[in-house]
Amino acid sequence: MLKRAFDLSCATILLILSIPILAFAALLIKLDSAGPVMFCQHRMGRKFMRFQLFKLRTMNLGGAGPAYTLGADPRITRVGRWLRKYKIDELPQLLNVLLGDMSMVGPRPVIPELAFEFDWAYVRLLAVRPGLTDPASLKYSNETEILAATPDAYRHFKTVITPDKIRISLAYLKYASVWTDLAIVVKTALALVSPSMRLRFGPAAARQNPVTQISFVPHIVSSRRPEPPFSRIPTPVKCEVPARMIERSKLTRAVSDRDSWSI
Repeated sequence: MLKRAFDLSCATILLILSIPILAFAALLIKLDSAGPVMFCQHRMGRKFMRFQLFKLRTMNLGGAGPAYTLGADPRITRVGRWLRKYKIDELPQLLNVLLGDMSMVGPRPVIPELAFEFDWAYVRLLAVRPGLTDPASLKYSNETEILAATPDAYRHFKTVITPDKIRISLAYLKYASVWTDLAIVVKTALALVSPSMRLRFGPAAARQNPVTQISFVPHIVSSRRPEPPFSRIPTPVKCEVPARMIERSKLTRAVSDRDSWSI
């Protein structure tokens, strides 16, 4: 109940404050390319219940490609690149938080195909609501640049970035509290407005000490130095998704039967 109250309070305040930004972004999207302002995509939510994730549209319509963006995708518009750089395209997900599909902090929601591919992890990660931000988002705030500089972006995404995000998210669940959530929200806000802060809380922090990715509030963590949670790669154990969850994953708390819709 306390976490939900925190989510509602933060999402309401941030949504009100972001209205001018969203309005300006919507105008730029309309002027830059044809199509709707908003984009909706199915993501896997808590207990494998699908929901429609809200985002500002950052791609041209009709372009063929994977469901997730890897590096410098040619489908991304000029305005879309700017929106993605400052994560403005993610602001409509505050509506998902208000609707109860997401939390302010939690493992980032993934497409259903990815959740089933890494089912051994998502059976645990989807025991909670997916989040707008989390420690993995801070570490990989420059994920687009990483993938753009990688010869085989798809392989790197599947074999390096995704497993690492999973390890970080599983570690977050172990230490999560309202205080850690508040610290992550503050750090995410600072990272968005300051490139130096983004480096400090993201890749640089991970290189210096991986434990800092989760130990946001020192007094709530044991004084005994914990084993770095990301120093070992957990062996993936095949975990069959319960049949009831598979059936639930076919359901959608939908706002539209279309992939995108206009304002």
